[in-house]
Amino acid sequence: MADQTPEQQDIPIFRMQKMYIKDFSFESPNAPKVFLNKGQNPKVDFNLQLKNQKLDDDHSEVSIAITAKVLDKNNEDQVMFITEIEHAAVFMMKNIPEEHHERVLAVDCPLMLFPFTRQIVCQAAVDGGFMPFLMEPINFVALYDNAKNQKQDA
Repeated sequence: MADQTPEQQDIPIFRMQKMYIKDFSFESPNAPKVFLNKGQNPKVDFNLQLKNQKLDDDHSEVSIAITAKVLDKNNEDQVMFITEIEHAAVFMMKNIPEEHHERVLAVDCPLMLFPFTRQIVCQAAVDGGFMPFLMEPINFVALYDNAKNQKQDA
């Protein structure tokens, strides 16, 4: 008995196995003119989308797709920069009851992945000549609960 692996003991296993960038772009269409503006006051148009797909019995891919368009609030025609990323990871989910899969994919996986996504976007803004672009933490539990409530109401 002591020689059994966790898989043989039916112990739930959940871990990120591989993280990768599927798509990424950063553009500053008004450079260098945008850097001459004094007292930039940014306004952010932000869009987040979560996707997941089952790869096999024990593996799923979860991706976070973010588009952020940063404008000068004083002159909304002035785009400071636009960044788009689809950041993904393969997660192993073994011996996890099927009724928990939806929540794990919508909450736990993005919670593990998002800090890395946030760092990539922040570093791209700095490398693009701007102040660090720190996205606010995202409450994936609330997003999941709201989506579930909307499905029930429909």
